[in-house]
Amino acid sequence: MSKMKTKQLTTAAIVGALYAVLSIFASVFGMTFGPVQCRFSEALCVLPFLFPETVWGLFVGCLITNILSPYGLLDVVVGSLATLLAALATRHCKNRFVATLPPVIFNMTMVSALIAWQEVGFGGAFWGAFGYNALTIGAGEVIACCGLGSILLWQMPKIPFFRQLMAENEVKKEKR
Repeated sequence: MSKMKTKQLTTAAIVGALYAVLSIFASVFGMTFGPVQCRFSEALCVLPFLFPETVWGLFVGCLITNILSPYGLLDVVVGSLATLLAALATRHCKNRFVATLPPVIFNMTMVSALIAWQEVGFGGAFWGAFGYNALTIGAGEVIACCGLGSILLWQMPKIPFFRQLMAENEVKKEKR
């Protein structure tokens, strides 16, 4: 991994802080944790497609958010890992539509399994609880990533400031 420059580090930090603030704000309305959740901050998980340096900012932002989770240390680890894996996968996607899917898939499986296990353990009711959680968490992720995230991926390249950042990232890729 190459060293991050100040601008890239700042971008990652801003995205991480924005993720945490949006998530914590949504927790006031009961939308951040639990089997039925829609973290609008998850829309930011598509940003590694345009800005690879945001991977670590998203991870740290999710980690900060999950410290407040009612599911404890396990959610801090598993939930944050799901966001990290999703961001890394999104970074390597080849088109915008596919870039919205890794956060949906990773959170729908990993977070749903965590919540199902916390609710019922690994007994006979696990798969029913997992299915319900996968459906509700997956729906929230589709709203956030495929809906709002698609809008970000569509509009950000039209804004001169972000277009310049994207061009700088392309130049760095070509130098490697």
